[in-house]
Amino acid sequence: MFTGSHVILYSQDAEADRAFLRDVIGFPHVDAGGGWLIFKLPPAEVAVHPTEGEPKHEFYLMCDDLDAALARLGERGAEVTRPVAEAPWGRLTAVRLPSGSELPLYQPLHPVAHNL
Repeated sequence: MFTGSHVILYSQDAEADRAFLRDVIGFPHVDAGGGWLIFKLPPAEVAVHPTEGEPKHEFYLMCDDLDAALARLGERGAEVTRPVAEAPWGRLTAVRLPSGSELPLYQPLHPVAHNL
């Protein structure tokens, strides 16, 4: 029934953030016209968490080895914005996008669904 998911990141400097996803993260892409890049993402999964506050949505890039991913991104000029947080269910950090916002990175230590 569904063929994929489409994630939208809103940015105050979309051109620079697109270049970061293309050049630093290294995602393959298509040009939908006029430099409007649409990126191929790795396999995805979705989780629904309870909240007492306002509902919100989050986007994380998942990796098998967070330390190796950070080393590769650092070689390409990415700035890590948070120390790696260790939790029983995973390891978390983030890198800065050129627009100033953060792109969270996540190494899950729990079973994952994206390879089903």
